[in-house]
Amino acid sequence: MINDFGQIAVVSILSHLVFIAISWWALQAIRLEKLLRPNRVVQARLLYILLAIFIGSSVSNFFLDYLQWSQQLPMIFN
Repeated sequence: MINDFGQIAVVSILSHLVFIAISWWALQAIRLEKLLRPNRVVQARLLYILLAIFIGSSVSNFFLDYLQWSQQLPMIFN
């Protein structure tokens, strides 16, 4: 039982990190600099980081929920 919690924790951490990295990569295609004030490089980078964390965490939560639900689905037939 406790071993399962450790495995779930590792999968959750890795999932979040992977989806945050994918979100960061995808956000590089958007030119947000045009929407921001000039000479605000630090704020633009922080916005990219926060958006990547928000999007990546949301997608990761969806993925982890879907994984959990698919593992619980066979319980219908018990």
